[in-house]
Amino acid sequence: MLKSLHRRHNQVFLELLRRRREIGKLRQTDLAQYLGSDQATVSKVENGGRRLDVIELREWLLALEVDFLDFMHELDDLLKSQPTLDQRLATMRRRLARPRSKQHKET
Repeated sequence: MLKSLHRRHNQVFLELLRRRREIGKLRQTDLAQYLGSDQATVSKVENGGRRLDVIELREWLLALEVDFLDFMHELDDLLKSQPTLDQRLATMRRRLARPRSKQHKET
């Protein structure tokens, strides 16, 4: 199973995070200053090389002047259009449940 870091849902999250920074007309270095970090860390997060925990995400959004719950609702709306793990598992189960043809005839 792929870690969430490599799944499409995470890419949607990262794209939204980056877009919110760009809407605020902040460069990565500007955001890094607000966060007391460096530009390389902001770049790693936006490119998926480093994950944010929920507390870091809250701080990140505060620096962007983005309401945490508004961000989460927007993310949820975007993710609803993406296939979920449950949908993929259901498809796999249906395939496995199909009757199999006999490969070898008894003699």
